[in-house]
Amino acid sequence: MMNLSDAFQRIADLGGPVVLLLIAVSVVTLAVVLYKLWQFKSAGVGRHKALSDAVAAWDCGDRTGARAALARSTSYLAPVVDMALSAGPGAATRLEAEAETRFARLERGLRFLDTVAQLAPLLGLFGTVLGMIEAFQALQDAGAQVDPSILAGGIWVALLTTAVGLVVAMPTAIALSWFEARMDVERVTAARAIHTILMPQGAGAAREPGVAPARA
Repeated sequence: MMNLSDAFQRIADLGGPVVLLLIAVSVVTLAVVLYKLWQFKSAGVGRHKALSDAVAAWDCGDRTGARAALARSTSYLAPVVDMALSAGPGAATRLEAEAETRFARLERGLRFLDTVAQLAPLLGLFGTVLGMIEAFQALQDAGAQVDPSILAGGIWVALLTTAVGLVVAMPTAIALSWFEARMDVERVTAARAIHTILMPQGAGAAREPGVAPARA
């Protein structure tokens, strides 16, 4: 505990409270990223093979096969697709809203990551400005006996906060981009499943398995 306390004291002496704040933010950000990864894995994000098989079977008119494939799915979208199989053509809006409710649960915390990615560099720059002010004040206090090492030392310590801010922001931005890209794919998958099942010309909605559609 003493070594940890000494380390934090040294960091505070070098970078000031801004660096300590950025370190605290980085710890919280890492916790959020790990939680989101666990949440995505638990929800089955990206694992829609059985779901796709169910939609394809329904589109071919095989209702029994569609239900059987859906029963094997572990995706969080399975209940939405199950409702779509039992709903009429006019239920698309309600089902899309149901899917959005599930997307909203998965997107909790992404706004925090976006805030960190945007504000961490600004916090680092703020710390740099404060450090530069202290460095120039030290030069002023030195009067005629100005030592260039005083200014050089103050500048590198001040720039340390900017570096820490970028170190926090860049991985956060990468993680946020990945999460958002996954959610975009999820939305496309849900919309395709809902509209394939509910469109009037779909095989599953208008005919039994093995029965060809009537020709005009």
